[in-house]
Amino acid sequence: MSMPNTDSLPLTAAAASTSTNSTSRNSLWWDAFRRFKKNKLGVVSFYVILLYVIIAALAVAGILYPDISVPNQADAYASISLSHPFGTDIFGRDILGRAIHGTVTAISIGLLASTLSLVIGLVLGSVAGYFGGKVDAAIVWLYTTVDSIPYILLIPSLTFVLGRGLINVFIAVGLTSCVTTARLVRGEFFKHKHRDYVMAAHALGANDRRKIFGHILPNVAHLAFVQFGLGFVSAIKIEVILSYLGLGVDPSQPSWGLMIDDAKTSSPVRTGATSRQRRCLCLD
Repeated sequence: MSMPNTDSLPLTAAAASTSTNSTSRNSLWWDAFRRFKKNKLGVVSFYVILLYVIIAALAVAGILYPDISVPNQADAYASISLSHPFGTDIFGRDILGRAIHGTVTAISIGLLASTLSLVIGLVLGSVAGYFGGKVDAAIVWLYTTVDSIPYILLIPSLTFVLGRGLINVFIAVGLTSCVTTARLVRGEFFKHKHRDYVMAAHALGANDRRKIFGHILPNVAHLAFVQFGLGFVSAIKIEVILSYLGLGVDPSQPSWGLMIDDAKTSSPVRTGATSRQRRCLCLD
């Protein structure tokens, strides 16, 4: 009986490893990463966002300005110094520290509101586009009604009813920002639900839930994630506007909108402090 040639085993393993690496480098994710590296503006933007995330993480961990909410009347409207690079506000709180902790509020609102909007939009758009008929008509009527009300009226009204606070702001923004995502996903489902891969899944006995969430949705989710990025920025802007109008987060919580509201009044006593606060917000 002839013995197997063991000398070829290492070569076979090496060839398999090379084939695996080659396959992974030819994947869509790797192709997207290569194209992203060539986009200089995108790379710079990524590092800017990463810097904001790091600053927010350090603020949450208590490394950067841990006592920012503690007032100190003795340091009210303090001038620029090493301990207060942008001075202090009327309560003696460091302006730069409040701007840094405002980053935490902004990122939290952006993530929570965009996630809620993404989930609601995906569910409504998927169900409407897949089933059609009366279900589609009811869902289209619902988000069209929401979309017909100006945001400048709808969101402040919801926050007025729910009350001030971080959770209520992200609920109000998330509930009213799902219309575009639902509309995009619905249109894509109309295109995909009669394609061959869905018909094949139906022939194999897949139920509606599996066809919606297991087959069609992964092929249209890229549009929803692009909308998630756009909604992230919009949610931050809406939170700043609401806080400026007095309908956003609690006054005890750092927010860029509250800082703008504090700095809007200029008087001979406050001119120096408010101008420094405006310059700090411009940097943000």
